[in-house]
Amino acid sequence: METITTPSLDGVCAEMQRHGMKLPAPKVRIHIADAQAKMEQALRFFLKAEAREPVWLPEYDEVCQWLQDNRGRGLFLYGNCGRGKTLLGRYVLPALLLQHYQKVVTVYEAQEMNMKLDEVLLRHIVSIDDIGTEGLCNTYGNKRMAFAEVMDAAEKQGKLVIATTNLGVREIRAQYGDRVLERIVATTRRILFEGESLRY
Repeated sequence: METITTPSLDGVCAEMQRHGMKLPAPKVRIHIADAQAKMEQALRFFLKAEAREPVWLPEYDEVCQWLQDNRGRGLFLYGNCGRGKTLLGRYVLPALLLQHYQKVVTVYEAQEMNMKLDEVLLRHIVSIDDIGTEGLCNTYGNKRMAFAEVMDAAEKQGKLVIATTNLGVREIRAQYGDRVLERIVATTRRILFEGESLRY
């Protein structure tokens, strides 16, 4: 009797790839040692231009945990205004990923994401600032919900998304629906920023 050998999963995956079949997209992994010291240094550097001294917030500890091991997930910074979310998303995190991982983070404002949606979807690592301020994207008469498409790409194509917003969970659900909220939960580490604004 002839024995049938079962190919290994590695072999099956290679065969699937050869046939153009879908496979899970590899995730962007980040492991920055001594993340707190490096983040403090970056905060000091970028705030120096504004003649401001850095204030270390409890939320920043969680951002450092993400930098030490992101587990292949993006980062979703949400909550109160004036707590440094934009500073982190636009400057500090892109600088650290470039410095320590040679990873380019393309930064967009939410309204800019609407105007350049197809460009955004081509990028593998994006940071989008101020989610919730954009309206519907209108491309040649087709109405598209840009952030929903970005989060869909994060889940299906392994893209790394860093996003900031002043919206709370209820407002995110009201604006984008349960499906987008589920994708945020599935693809990012969520950090709530609470407390007084540092701008006063």
